Amino acid sequence: MAGNDWINSYLEAILDVGPNLDDPKSSLLLRERGRFSPTRYFVEEVITGFDETDLHRSWIKAQATRSPQERNTRLENMCWRIWNLARQKKQLEGELAQRKAKRRLERERGRREATADMSEDLSEGEKGDIVSDISAHGESNKGRLPRINSVDAMETWASQQKGKKLYIVLISLHGLIRGENMELGRDSDTGGQVKYVVELARALGSTPGVYRVDLLTRQVASPDVDWSYGEPTEMLTPINSEDFMDEMGESSGAYIVRIPFGPRDKYIPKELLWPHIPEFVDGALSHIIQMSNVLGEQIGSGKPVWPVAIHGHYADAGDSAALLSGALNVPMLFTGHSLGRDKLEQLLKQGRLSRDEINTTYKIMRRIEAEELSLDSSEIVITSTRQEIDEQWRLYDGFDPVLERKLRARIRRNVSCYGRFMPRMIIIPPGMEFHHIVLQDGDMDGETEGNEEHPSSPDSPIWSEIMRFFTNPRKPMILALARPDPKKNITTLVKAFGECRPLRELANLTLIMGNRDGVDEMSSTSASVLLTVLKLIDKYDLYGQVAYPKHHKQFEVPDIYRLAAKTKGVFINPAFIEPFGLTLIEAAAHGLPMVATKNGGPVDIHRVLDNGLLVDPHDQQSIADALLKLVAGKQLWARCRQNGLKNIHQFSWPEHCKTYLSRIASCKPRYPQWQRSDDGAETSESDSPSDSLNIQDISLNLKFSLDGDRSGASGNDNSLDSEGNAADRKTKLENAVLSWSRGVSKDQRKAGSGDRADHSSSTGKFPALRRRKHIFVIAVDCDSNEDLLDVIRKIFEAVEKERTEGSIGFILSTFMTISEIHSFLISGGLSPNDFDAFICNSGSDLFYSTINPEDGPFVIDFYYHSHIEYRWGGEGLRKTLVRWAGSITDKKAGNEEQIVTAAEQLSTDYCYAFGVKNAGMVPPVKELRKLLRIRALHCNAIYCQNGTRINVIPVLASRSQALRYLYVRWGVDLSKMVVFVGDSGDTDYEGLLGGLHKSVILKGICSSASNQLHANRNYPLSDVIPVDSPNIVQTSQDLTSSDIHDALENLLKS
Repeated sequence: MAGNDWINSYLEAILDVGPNLDDPKSSLLLRERGRFSPTRYFVEEVITGFDETDLHRSWIKAQATRSPQERNTRLENMCWRIWNLARQKKQLEGELAQRKAKRRLERERGRREATADMSEDLSEGEKGDIVSDISAHGESNKGRLPRINSVDAMETWASQQKGKKLYIVLISLHGLIRGENMELGRDSDTGGQVKYVVELARALGSTPGVYRVDLLTRQVASPDVDWSYGEPTEMLTPINSEDFMDEMGESSGAYIVRIPFGPRDKYIPKELLWPHIPEFVDGALSHIIQMSNVLGEQIGSGKPVWPVAIHGHYADAGDSAALLSGALNVPMLFTGHSLGRDKLEQLLKQGRLSRDEINTTYKIMRRIEAEELSLDSSEIVITSTRQEIDEQWRLYDGFDPVLERKLRARIRRNVSCYGRFMPRMIIIPPGMEFHHIVLQDGDMDGETEGNEEHPSSPDSPIWSEIMRFFTNPRKPMILALARPDPKKNITTLVKAFGECRPLRELANLTLIMGNRDGVDEMSSTSASVLLTVLKLIDKYDLYGQVAYPKHHKQFEVPDIYRLAAKTKGVFINPAFIEPFGLTLIEAAAHGLPMVATKNGGPVDIHRVLDNGLLVDPHDQQSIADALLKLVAGKQLWARCRQNGLKNIHQFSWPEHCKTYLSRIASCKPRYPQWQRSDDGAETSESDSPSDSLNIQDISLNLKFSLDGDRSGASGNDNSLDSEGNAADRKTKLENAVLSWSRGVSKDQRKAGSGDRADHSSSTGKFPALRRRKHIFVIAVDCDSNEDLLDVIRKIFEAVEKERTEGSIGFILSTFMTISEIHSFLISGGLSPNDFDAFICNSGSDLFYSTINPEDGPFVIDFYYHSHIEYRWGGEGLRKTLVRWAGSITDKKAGNEEQIVTAAEQLSTDYCYAFGVKNAGMVPPVKELRKLLRIRALHCNAIYCQNGTRINVIPVLASRSQALRYLYVRWGVDLSKMVVFVGDSGDTDYEGLLGGLHKSVILKGICSSASNQLHANRNYPLSDVIPVDSPNIVQTSQDLTSSDIHDALENLLKS
């Protein structure tokens, strides 16, 4: 810990408080503890586990108190605080141990069950070898892609990419993002991530084979920020664009695209963006579709050019990228940058905030769920270091390094994983631009040699600002560049320098500790570190040997590196843990050898560059010895410098982009399936959906399971048929009906007249929802069919005129199967033609009503299945769910009655349904999702009908995603949709609120569901529902058709 010099006087004060222990007036704490050693107690129980900032502040106040009685009272209160902190520390350590033990047991149980379900015993290859296996993360030397080792090799690779024209979408939502003059450090949201994503977009846009890159972010038109953040589009200046001018097209290059969402006139922190994520997703979806069509006209021969990947940065963008990936059926990549579970663990260890307080402040549980969803959805997770994988990602339910190795081995051997999957963890260090770097080949005794490209430049002003501190400025400079944070371990570096006389005689020390105007204006933690450094300088009499300038500008940092290199100095990063270490790469690019912590990212950097020494940051002597070796050993210094310069290209942006694109190329291409056509012009001649929809009588559907309902031919059969055979049967059956459908279309076009022609004309306008001015989506989750029927009638009555005219269409969105819907409509006196579409099984099936009775009442959209089937677990998932259901029993009953049972008749190929007898005895939905993620099964579990039914569907399927599919497939404008919901609903309720569509909350409907289903959420609904949105209105408590009509008028006018 930093800033502990005051402890000696603090302990002396404790020892001096009042009379001895036997005195009846002595401290209560001392009397209760008996033979109590304040020194030992303080050191062992407090210093080792807590930040002393608050105690230090209290000690300063106590020390300044003149009255001895008041001073003693203050110090005794501090003793009680120490005791309380120590008690909290022990409690936190116990809770942490319990969490780790529970997580370990859950992981082991999940591995055993997954291994048992995957029929074959694990071979030696599946067990994985940390050293030689091309394992979970592709980190061994054998598994790495070949590096580009020369300019010729880079040119060869570039020439191979020139035929490709890729479209890539990057997403980074929070902070202020622009291409030039980035305001890094303006606030906690505008930092290194902003710089990284802008440079990545710029570098990819200049890479051969990439036609366009869109960096999507938030549009901010607030008076508090610069006007440039309100510009809808900004083109990023390409890097070395002259090399690729022949490839430049009308819309090519890299762009920042700002999507408006959230409060229009406010710049808000990232913690407050969560309720507005759906609005961003809808806006981004519109942009991507428009751009894909534009690119299709330019380079795609008229066919849309879909993104080859959507890459989310940080949890909020990861959540958005997952929804966009599902809506478009394209691959997703994810980079966490900073992870929520790791931050939560650190905050809990500090003991300053409870779990609820942490969640209130940081919305940490919503962030963690977004990161879990990103793991569910991503093909690849890009990290900077192995430490991020081993220490941070392994905290998540959706990633287990051991199980991932086993799955990876099975994939390599082409053995089925039975629906299990984990994303590939890939280490790709951040890139850098090196073309502007000028190396210092001279020294302090002579002028730097210039050349034609980089003539010698005058000394930078920052040089004189640093050199004024030194008595002998010609000595080699030991350079540390870090903010004054205890984690950066600057005080240990100063101690190591001060206590090593040979090092002091040979070198100077320069500490670049951010910018400051005055110590009093710094945060208490930063001020404590700085004051400790100043005291150490005074203690070791380091005046004239240590520089610590107050100010420097961002553009002067390269000049500081150049100065250190000119003195033949060394760069050091002594942090206790360094997640990556970008400054080490920057220093190496300027010819500086390094001394760095052995904890974290520097290990990976050193493995590549081999340009210095790694040290234990807790070992002061080790730090001094490493620095002395490099400063005194000229040959070692020269070799490390040369190695760094020789290998630094491996951290360049071209190298980063080459590896990045190679990884994307390894992903299986995915895109909207209806773009594929076996019969060429057929699909483009008509707007009829006959190529993607299959019109059949419902009895035929039930017989062949084509509506997804349970039947003997379904993939849910209890027979021992393999998952692959079931899928083959389904595919053959669908293909047969598709061929029949296309054949009918051909016959209709050939007929040209008569009844067939009339029928073709009617289906050419299909589905009817494409013609509507507005679409009303009834997604009210009522406890009974009678309540739902009453709601539907009131909504119909509220817009009877528009409904009769046909300007408003209706969609019924529900947890029910199509068979249940059909029965419900018939029993309620309604017709299937009262609705244009039906979103069934909580969003896993999509049907349309038909105009011609001969075609039957419903049409199923098979392409929707291909859209949502990504990572569907199939039979492996079903077996796990059945086993879980069997474990939920009423132990109080004599026969341990089973609470959850499989509902075979309600299950479909993409929805496994379970009935619940006692909802109060079933674990909350978050526990079921956790259980499945630990077993590498990725799906969307939904508790329905007030907890009496459970639907498990594909991970990216939902009722809200089905609405986005209608926009992508049929062009149904999301802003023209109105979604009706109750006070509460199924556990997918939050997804129905927010976005570009309008929402009407029917007060008094489904209010009982809230207590049953939403009481045990990971995070409160208030964290994710945009209560102040103009797109959401509420009716009065006594619901009537007039109330609905008035609410709609207000909503549609706004």
